[in-house]
Amino acid sequence: MIYKLRASAAEAVADIFHGATVLIGGFGAAGSPIELIHALIDQGAEGLTVISNNTGSGRVGLAALIEQGRVAKMICSFPRTANSTVFQDKYGNGSIQLELVPQGTLAERIRAGGAGIPSFYTPTALGTSLARGKEVRKFGDREYVLEYGLTADFALIKCLRCDRYGNLVYNKTARNFAPIMATAAKTTIVQTQSYVEAGELDPEGIVTPGVFVDRIVRIPEPLQESSLVAAGAVYP
Repeated sequence: MIYKLRASAAEAVADIFHGATVLIGGFGAAGSPIELIHALIDQGAEGLTVISNNTGSGRVGLAALIEQGRVAKMICSFPRTANSTVFQDKYGNGSIQLELVPQGTLAERIRAGGAGIPSFYTPTALGTSLARGKEVRKFGDREYVLEYGLTADFALIKCLRCDRYGNLVYNKTARNFAPIMATAAKTTIVQTQSYVEAGELDPEGIVTPGVFVDRIVRIPEPLQESSLVAAGAVYP
């Protein structure tokens, strides 16, 4: 069995290269892998394409990665949220690109990528600017828009518990996009609050099987994005 545990977040993200495509878990603050993102900022990779639900909040986590000029393009559903200002400024001055994707379509594009499905049709976005330039096909009496599966070089996700094989259990809705992101990346990097030995997790409760996980980092007391934003924290 491959040894997946890494000594630090820095070691886990050390080989993320310039221009990589990175899936980053989280639904707003829920499930955001703050320590891995901050390690990526310290590591220095630039020109990244990031696929995530939103563009971060405040000036920590994903928002901080964007503020440092490391992200060339965002593929997301919610580029603007209550506590986000960094992305809007970058997008306004033309220093970052945006591919806006409806949330359900985003989830299905990632799931399809992980399942080896190159494309699919959906009625979502039909007749809107988001369908401009895309193939439209009629099935029965309804038209559908062609969308393509999404894959990435790396995925950064967060879980509650993990065993040494990489089997993952999440904290309720903090799982959000993490399970499908783990399947759609060439290398999946996980930060876990609790690390246990093989056999200690209930097999019926495992959400992500270890076959989809490549590296694990123990973060016993993970930072909470919402608390950092409320405190006005800035990274780095």
